[in-house]
Amino acid sequence: MDTKELWNHCLVEIESEVSKANFSTWFKNTSLVKEDAGTVFVGVPNEFVKDWLSNKFHKLIMRVLRNAWEHTRNVEYMVVKGDPKSHKIEVSTQLKPDFAVNTELPLKDLYVNKDDNLNPRYTFDTFVVGPFNELAYAATQAAVARPGKQYNPLFIYGSSGLGKTHLIQAVGNAIKEKYPEKKVYYITQEKFTVDYINSVQSNRGAGNTFKEKYRKYDAIIIDDVQLVGKAEKTQEELFHLFNSYHEAGKQIVFSSDKHPNFIPGLEDRMRTRFAQGMIVDITEPEYESRLAILRTKVQELGLNLPDEILEYIASAIAGNVRELEGSLNAIVLQSQLKGRFPTLLETKNLLKNSIKQKKTASVKEVVKTIADFYSVEEASIYEKTRRKEIVKVRQIVMFILREDFNVSYPLIGQKLGGKDHTTVIHSCLKIKNDMKNDMLIAQELDQIRALFK
Repeated sequence: MDTKELWNHCLVEIESEVSKANFSTWFKNTSLVKEDAGTVFVGVPNEFVKDWLSNKFHKLIMRVLRNAWEHTRNVEYMVVKGDPKSHKIEVSTQLKPDFAVNTELPLKDLYVNKDDNLNPRYTFDTFVVGPFNELAYAATQAAVARPGKQYNPLFIYGSSGLGKTHLIQAVGNAIKEKYPEKKVYYITQEKFTVDYINSVQSNRGAGNTFKEKYRKYDAIIIDDVQLVGKAEKTQEELFHLFNSYHEAGKQIVFSSDKHPNFIPGLEDRMRTRFAQGMIVDITEPEYESRLAILRTKVQELGLNLPDEILEYIASAIAGNVRELEGSLNAIVLQSQLKGRFPTLLETKNLLKNSIKQKKTASVKEVVKTIADFYSVEEASIYEKTRRKEIVKVRQIVMFILREDFNVSYPLIGQKLGGKDHTTVIHSCLKIKNDMKNDMLIAQELDQIRALFK
């Protein structure tokens, strides 16, 4: 099945769920451009249609695509010039061989192993290590060296799109390679919950069958475990599964978008068990790591994209790894369409809608917001007081002004009561270090930053 056949199948399903007018307006001139690591790219005729599909029909498109091709992980929308439906046929005959577009999804080479759900492309060799993830990487290496004995469970958390799934699946693939006799299984928490519900509904001893299914492995990897907090009965089952693995010395690996202490609805007994091993986070990559990720990606694609293009993407897209790769994919697609790499100006125009606008707020607004958050008097931030609770809040104000709003050290000092710039530098470094060692500070900063979005 090629992309055209797959998308036509999806369109039939979509047409049955939306009005005739909506289908004709928004879906008629769409196509499925390509797939990359589970991300499906839908071609649309213009930005307006792109925004509309993304905002109004994304859930429907995602559901239909997943039903048609179970390995769909994400959907992105891409403006395709000309007639999207004939677009792929045109470019395949006109472009240089180096930029030929693959018109088929890898359906006969799905990458995912049916026995363990692991994607063999997710290995340590293809994982880019930088300051933002080096501790998590080191923990996975230790877990692979001694499965079930060191860092068990291994709990990796961080925001979406930072490479957690790649890293935890790399653990599974490495264990398989190093210990061929061991059986490994990867599953998302959502699928685990669905399996449990189905087992309960089917009755006739299905509960025992469910237990047998998940307890027969030597290592289990559960992705997006934060979802378990919403399901009381599934949490009970996970609790017993955890105990079974831990007592047998079998490796357990979890990923989550938040620290166990902040998973809503999570029982204390689960929190304490997660804390028995190693809990480690992955943060957003800094510029050097973003550039390294891009270079690794273009190397995998066999392209020689100019350094100035890669450096611009790395500096302009300061979000997660998924956003970074999405922007690179847009550049690569344009290269394939035009038969040449885009200029720097063309790259900037292409990515202008993907770049998040810098946050803007006055120093006074930042001070007021953070003072209100900590329930302290706004005026006290400017005073020359050494009260511990005020000093902490003032240091956080300095840190946010510098890191999030790029205010210069001297100006921060001047605005906050005439402090010397060295005092501001010291305060910023202190908060940065405290974030690594104090989970409460890190969580508070996340909440404060959310107030400025």
